[in-house]
Amino acid sequence: MIASASILDLLEERFGAALIARQGTCDAMPTFWTPRENVHEILRWLKFDVEQPYRMLYDLTAIDERERVNRQGQPPSDFTVVYVLFSFARNEYIRIKVALSESALSLGTITGTWPSANWYERELWDMFGIVVDGHPHLERILMPRGWIGHPLRKDHPARATEMGPYQLTPQKEQIEQELLQFRPEDWGMARGHDETDFIFLNVGPQHPGTHGVLRIVLQLDGEVIVDAVPDIGYHHRAAEKMGERQT
Repeated sequence: MIASASILDLLEERFGAALIARQGTCDAMPTFWTPRENVHEILRWLKFDVEQPYRMLYDLTAIDERERVNRQGQPPSDFTVVYVLFSFARNEYIRIKVALSESALSLGTITGTWPSANWYERELWDMFGIVVDGHPHLERILMPRGWIGHPLRKDHPARATEMGPYQLTPQKEQIEQELLQFRPEDWGMARGHDETDFIFLNVGPQHPGTHGVLRIVLQLDGEVIVDAVPDIGYHHRAAEKMGERQT
């Protein structure tokens, strides 16, 4: 059964039924598929132009569907990118899906529409290897910068028995230490201004009451904070992998 079709009717009226492939869901959330070439236009319309707009980017993630056998009428997809928006005026969510093939595993950034997409899109790259074109800083966010592979892909090792023993040679330790260094230029920050050098100060890493750590790098001009870069992650707990492999 297709639930709450009103917004889906509006989408079909605005963009044409060919671009809106509806999907029935158990949670009754309005859900549809659209080509990646059209998703940005549709997302902007949902945020800015539709009556009672969907202002909030509630979630952005992906699914590795390469091993899926029964697609239940859904479009063919090696990897599916899923956007979830929320409308405060409607008190309603909407789910937008984009199918990607493994041979063309990329799509454009939506940080120009939702700046909060920045971390979500970095996670797409980190966990699934999906390239986000135009992203301002597409770096690892949960895994160490030197990590090989993308943990939420089905072909990534899920257990220690699927890989060799971990070894930290002096050479590898040196490489990892260099990767941990904060380089202001990587974040679009200058090291100085008007013949004055800025100071960069680490606050953390620390546990702010969560199962993860947070570091904030402060850019200081004397005692004045000029800018701040929050750095999250430092590890991936692999809860999804455990859910895939264990009962």
